[in-house]
Amino acid sequence: MLPVKVQLVRWDVSDKSPVIEIRDLHKAYGALEVLKGVNITAHSGDVVSLIGSSGSGKSTLLRCCNLLEDSQRGEILFKGEPVTWAGSDHSRRPGDPKQVLRIRTNLSMVFQQFNLWAHMTILQNVMEAPVTVLGRDRKEVEDKARYYLDKVGIGDKCDVYPAQLSGGQQQRAAIARGLCMEPEALLFDEPTSALDPELEQEVIKVIKDLAAEGRTMLIVTHDMKMAADISSHVVFLHQGLIEEEGDPATLFGSPKSERLQGFLKSTVHA
Repeated sequence: MLPVKVQLVRWDVSDKSPVIEIRDLHKAYGALEVLKGVNITAHSGDVVSLIGSSGSGKSTLLRCCNLLEDSQRGEILFKGEPVTWAGSDHSRRPGDPKQVLRIRTNLSMVFQQFNLWAHMTILQNVMEAPVTVLGRDRKEVEDKARYYLDKVGIGDKCDVYPAQLSGGQQQRAAIARGLCMEPEALLFDEPTSALDPELEQEVIKVIKDLAAEGRTMLIVTHDMKMAADISSHVVFLHQGLIEEEGDPATLFGSPKSERLQGFLKSTVHA
């Protein structure tokens, strides 16, 4: 099959703006504060890894970024465009449904548990959102879906169903599904934590290849080696705040925070 020419959908604003910018973000579930004022910036081509203990707010931050969770305070911007809010505090919600759709289609989320539709073939899973949500031509989308499935190494699995694949193959199908939306950035929420070590390596290779291509990515991960290998920036969250952040060589090689030092020691010995 001839390679498919992929055209990414770009935002109609200056490319100098960060792809993702989060300013002083606060998120609570009732009285429980999960995020207490977080700032994160990802420019085009950045790979930002979010690390920290369970309950530190990593996955919540990612879900807020993609507007799957509502935040109570702070700003979220995409390519310089701020999210429009309606209401305040616990009543605050995104105020423009068209903007929400545009943001979600430009930020593809890859979940821990794959979230593939069991009644659809792998090819149908990858094609579904571009056809039904974006209204793109089915033949064009099929060509691109096959291209991306080849790209993640499972082009021969187009006609099988998710239950017939290993966990690693299902996660690679989920990554192909995200890529087929041709997003500005990919968001990964613990993409390898549900996998056995052997299958984990299959997915890590795909993510490393995407990073090498210059894809913009935010990755919540428990895998410190992957974070060190592919990140341009690493953020250590502790109890809803950024405890320490920096380039991976500095953060992993010379951590300043005692909490980060303890966290890294615990992951080494886990």
